[in-house]
Parts: sequence; C-alpha cells; structure tokens
Amino acid sequence: MKRVLFAAFESLPFVKTGGLADVIYALPRAIDKEKYEVKVVLPLFKKIKKNYGEKLKHLNHIVVKTGSIDEKAEVYSFKTGGIDYLFIENDKFFNRDDVYGYDDDVLRFCFYNVAIVEMLIQTGYYPDIVHCHDYHTALFAALCKLKYSENENIKKIKHVFTIHNLIYQGRYGKQILTDYLGFDHKYYEDGTLRYNDECNLMKIGIVMSDIVTTVSKTYAKEIQMPEYGEGLDFVLKYRQEDLYGVVNGIDEKLFDPKKDQIYKNYSLKTHVKGKAFNKEALQEEMGLEKDPDAMLVAVISRLTYQKGMDLVVQSIEDILKKHVQLIVLGSGESKYEYAFKTMEQKHPGQAVFHCEYNENLAHKIYAGSDMLLMPSRFEPCGLSQLIAMRYGTLPLVRETGGLKDTVEPYNKYTKEGRGFSFAPFSAWDMMYVFNIANRVYENKPSDWRMLVKNAMAYNVSFGTSAKEYEELYEKVLG
Repeated sequence: MKRVLFAAFESLPFVKTGGLADVIYALPRAIDKEKYEVKVVLPLFKKIKKNYGEKLKHLNHIVVKTGSIDEKAEVYSFKTGGIDYLFIENDKFFNRDDVYGYDDDVLRFCFYNVAIVEMLIQTGYYPDIVHCHDYHTALFAALCKLKYSENENIKKIKHVFTIHNLIYQGRYGKQILTDYLGFDHKYYEDGTLRYNDECNLMKIGIVMSDIVTTVSKTYAKEIQMPEYGEGLDFVLKYRQEDLYGVVNGIDEKLFDPKKDQIYKNYSLKTHVKGKAFNKEALQEEMGLEKDPDAMLVAVISRLTYQKGMDLVVQSIEDILKKHVQLIVLGSGESKYEYAFKTMEQKHPGQAVFHCEYNENLAHKIYAGSDMLLMPSRFEPCGLSQLIAMRYGTLPLVRETGGLKDTVEPYNKYTKEGRGFSFAPFSAWDMMYVFNIANRVYENKPSDWRMLVKNAMAYNVSFGTSAKEYEELYEKVLG
C-alpha cells in the first residue's frame, strides 16, 4: 500500500478561511483506502487546540533548525473520518486567532515547510508521495530536493503540487531563502529559486514538484496565457507536459438537501414542494415579501474584483426591475459592501444584504433560492456552483475555469443543460443571459424543472476527481 501525505495550511472540520479547507477535507476521504494510506498534516492553530485539544494524541517532539530558525515543535495526531491528521504545534507561529494576515506570515510558512520535513525524519514516517497545496506549502519539494537530498528516504519522495488560485503566490524578498531556510545562495543565482529578483513561493512549487495540478481543466489551459497567468504563464507553459487540470468536487454529506439543517429537507423526487417550502421560509427570515412567483436570486461570495462583483453592482437596477428578489451574502471590498447596503435600503422587501459569511445561512439560501449568480472574472474551479446544483438552484456563471467545466448551459432546442452561462466579461452579456433565464423561469416552467432535475442529478462528488488523482499518483510513482 502506497502512502500519501497531504500538506496544507487549513482544512475542515478544524479551520477554514476559504475553499482550500473544503478540498483538504473532502479529497483525502475520497481516495481509495485499499490502495493508499492517506494522512494530512496541518499547523496546530489556536482554534484547533481549543476545540480538539483533549482528543489529540502526542506523537513526537521535534527540533527545527535552519537558517535563523531554531525552534522546538510537538507533533500530535487525531483520527476522524478514516483519515489520520498530523498537527505541528509551535505556539510562537500558530497559537493565534487567525490563520493568515500577520506581518511574519512568510516566516511562519518557512517554519512549517521545514517542520514537515523534520517531522518525517524524526518520526521515521516516509510517505511515497507528498501532495502539497498552494504557496503555503510550496517550499517543501525544494527543501527535499536541494537541502535534504542526502537523506535517501527523503530523496525517494515524489511531489505533487496543486494550485488552487494562482493570484495568491507568496512573493517575498530573496533574503528569506538564506536567512530563514538556509539554502545555498547558488540556487538563487542560477534561477532555480529566483523569480523577477525576488522569492516567489508559487513559482518554486511549480518548478520543483514532479507533477503540478490545478482545479479544473479549463483553468489549467487559461493559466498558460498572459491574461490569466498572473505573471507565471511562461513558467506554467514550460511545465505543460506535467500540468494537469482536475475539477474539484464537494463533500456530498456536508451538502445534502435530504439531511441538511435547512427549513425542510427534500430530494430529487420531492424537490418541487421542498424548494417551495424553503423559499417561503427564506423570504420570511430575510424580510423579503412572501412571493412564490418571484425569481429568488442569490449571490453567495467574497465581494471582490475576482468574483465579478462589478457586473452585479452595475446590473442591480436592471435585475430588480423584473419580478425578481435578490439576496447577497458575503463580505469583501468596501465599495461593493456599500453598493449592496444601498441596494437594500433602496429596495426593501425585494433585496437584502448580509455583510458576513454565515455557513448555516448559506445552506438555507442555497436551498431556498431559484438561481445563483456567479459572474467571476476568473475562477480556478469554484464550489458555490457545485453546491447550488446539489440543492437544485440553477447557477448563472461566466464561462471561465471550473465554471465552464461544470455548468452545462441551457439549450432551448435540445432541452439540455443544468444552468446558464455567458462568455465576455461584461454587464451587457450577463444581463442578456439573465433575461433568458428569467423568461424560462416565468414562461417555460417545464424547462426550468428539467434544468433543476439535471442539476441535482449531476455528480458533484469528489469520487471522479479522486480517481484522476490516483491515476496521477501512479504516473508519478512510475
């Protein structure tokens, strides 16, 4: 049986700031346990210690020495959902209220990457593959290949690196390579660990790993182009033979309208009455007019440039001229928050804005809404459209990244599809398709029901993704 270690900075059910935590929760559980022994390593954050401290089993004391880093750490384990989780404890770096956003984040990332290597050596646990996720763990392969290569067990490890969002790269001054990590300066001079006269963690992970993946096939192609490559397109094009797109899934147990804590549970067979009940209850809770005929549209998102909020803000008045209600759940850039607060004040009973991210409320909105609006400027994979389809809420998306790969648009001639989509990034194009969707909702109820059934029947689990990753694991192991 082959050993696979997932290395990341966050994971449900322990700590979450974004979609990465959902993936690190669901993907290891979907890997075939008859073929692979799967473990996950995470930092032991303050929140995890508070909620799980008494359940953790102490495994080892380790010492982490490299460059100017001279720290002690403890390794703990905890098993849940059939997965062994390993936690690295160091109060100096991890006993904090938040996961990211500190002035010494780069030092924390450096320590964590070195600590993982030292954990393997000092515990004698050597996986066949270490699967690292995003720039927080991008240094691991470089450490193994350039700094610890004299250790035969470390040298044998194969490295898979997954890019979840290329916009976040971890760009820092070159001095961290020598000061924090103790790398020989030659690796910066020869370009191995250099990018534009700085240290770019994402670039290092891309170059040093054996296989690079990202979270949809379309995004894997897009990031090799200047428009989406965030300055790393030529690096990714250089690695194109080893670059693969694997669409994410969601955990169907976490997102299940049959068992979820929503207003009323429903299934594919009972969705018509079930969604109608949830819609009325959602309208009441949100202070919207109780109107079963109004098309209830949801935006559940970080309110950012990436998520296409410009298009939504530009189109608010056009949307609300129709027999439509609008719920926005999320927080982010102040200009968008202000626009949605103004929307709520101007359209009481028709539009509502919750400036937060509330997981329980999000599930209720997925269950009670008719449509999810997701006009992302770019979207590596996206989870919201997958969750929406699971709950029978039709996504309207822009054709980019994973949105293009997962949302088959409505075809009025063949009566196929499970949502709606548009291509050019413009408010006009978004509203053109929005108007089509609104006409289908109001005038072609049988087509709408067909789309809802197709969406709910679509396989959004990590099962298919896990099989693709298993094929890549076999490929990298030769």
